[in-house]
Amino acid sequence: MPVNYKPFDKAEWLRLEAKAHELRKFTLQTSIWGGSGHMGGALSAMDIMTILYHRFMKHDPSNPDWDDRDRFVLSKGHAAVGYAPLLVDLGYMPVEELHIFNLTGSKIGMHLDSNKVRGVDFSTGSLGHGISLGVGAALAGRMKGKDYMTFVLCGDGEMNEGSNWEAIMSAAHYKLSSLVVFVDNNKCMIDGRVNDVMSIEPIDKKFKEFNFNVGRIDGHNFSQLNIAIEAAIQNFKNGGDKPTAIILDTYKGEGVDFMKDDYVWHYGTLDEEKATRAFASLEKYYEERKARAEREGK
Repeated sequence: MPVNYKPFDKAEWLRLEAKAHELRKFTLQTSIWGGSGHMGGALSAMDIMTILYHRFMKHDPSNPDWDDRDRFVLSKGHAAVGYAPLLVDLGYMPVEELHIFNLTGSKIGMHLDSNKVRGVDFSTGSLGHGISLGVGAALAGRMKGKDYMTFVLCGDGEMNEGSNWEAIMSAAHYKLSSLVVFVDNNKCMIDGRVNDVMSIEPIDKKFKEFNFNVGRIDGHNFSQLNIAIEAAIQNFKNGGDKPTAIILDTYKGEGVDFMKDDYVWHYGTLDEEKATRAFASLEKYYEERKARAEREGK
């Protein structure tokens, strides 16, 4: 487990809720600075990115090339409008970089370039390549005798790509238990509902048939996220011989009422009126999330 690993209690749950709320607001603000962004998919993925970086992953902003760090692949690279604020918040780069998000001369584009952005291990954006990158990273760790984890975050629409399934076969064949694949199953993609464009269900059963350990959870519940990630890490630490897939049932635009579960908000812009409504909605959403943590936390 990471250094300073803490028990998951009510205080930890509330800490993660506060951080995710802060990062959702930061995501909207970054979209406003840049004039646009893929807000829907960034908001659906914010909880998994928050708990990975703020609870589980070994990483060091002062030494982003640390050889023993855990690896993260944002396969759904268009969610960079949420990933970049996370990296800024962690100290990988100054906030001023976000003020010109995706504008001329910026290091931070709509899809993050690992040659320009500190803390990014892999350039992504062309969908369907992230699991292959994760397989390579996990194999490299084994060959070098390292015990780092490799986490890959994919979109559900992205699972239409056949290259994913070749990588999934490879991961199972090589028994890469250090590899964890998350599917942000928000059920929307750029052109419509995933089930209407190209259905992927039952996605959990498909991973299981490819010889993965599989979990399916509420991707907006930190308690469920914590249990699933702990199990995946212990699978590796205890000598397991299967990679893990965790299907995250989420909502596009989670936290903003007029964006939620609407594929139109795969990409968009916020004028002053919509921005005011969005931030107000996030505040209401945060109060609901805190209330759940207070009610269910121990």
